[in-house]
Amino acid sequence: MSDLVVRKILIDMAAPIKARWNGGDAFRSAFFNALSMSFPVGEQYFMDSVRAGLKALPPDQQARFAAEVQGFVGQEATHRRIHALFNGHLETLGFDNALERRARKRIEGNVQINVRNHVGATAATEHLTAIFADWMFHHPEALAGAEPRLQTLWMWHAAEEAEHCSTAFDVYKALGGNEYWRVRLLRLVTWTFAMDMARQTVRNLWHDGSLFRWSTWRSAATLLFARDGMIRGNYRMWAAYQSPNFHPRQQDTSRSVRWLQDNQDRFSVVGRAT
Repeated sequence: MSDLVVRKILIDMAAPIKARWNGGDAFRSAFFNALSMSFPVGEQYFMDSVRAGLKALPPDQQARFAAEVQGFVGQEATHRRIHALFNGHLETLGFDNALERRARKRIEGNVQINVRNHVGATAATEHLTAIFADWMFHHPEALAGAEPRLQTLWMWHAAEEAEHCSTAFDVYKALGGNEYWRVRLLRLVTWTFAMDMARQTVRNLWHDGSLFRWSTWRSAATLLFARDGMIRGNYRMWAAYQSPNFHPRQQDTSRSVRWLQDNQDRFSVVGRAT
């Protein structure tokens, strides 16, 4: 169980954002923009799924998870709000969020799926975001040259993803979720998310006018496919989820804990799960 804290990040999201806000790098900016474009609809789905999962539990289990789910929902709601503001700047710059429309349609088409599998899909996605968070703390150069406020946004989000990485997983287990579907959902979610990200990143690069530049794809190769890149360097952590003995808390989250401790002046605590 986790003691989840809901925080208000103290950054100015009213100030405009440049199209290539991430150190002037076209690919890094387009890729992180695609990530942000996925968050509001995704965070809402996670909240809805875990809340529905909590309600489906027997009363004694509801009491066990109520506080943690409350904290999980509070953190995700804050992420959704901040990234909606970030995405608003992208919209002003002319970027089209096709990923969100596609994801919303997919979610609406799957409303009849068993609640347990929605929670399982959330747990699988949270594993991907936890991997991303861990990678970010080991590779701060991924945000090199970005404004301090935007570096704070991404590192704060990463820290909280690491903090609540086990909530959906534990609720899925409490609902009687089996290993077959847990692993299958990871593979399905990974493929779907990768395709969504690829399509939206390409769309962003097209709008930016940098899709066919050599420097764009050199940056992509470094960020994603270098020996310690975001994809190639995280395969083992991704595959670990498929072990029957896996639990998200096996992941070392000390760097995210340290970041939250060292940057308390960048947020205020607005609630604690009780």
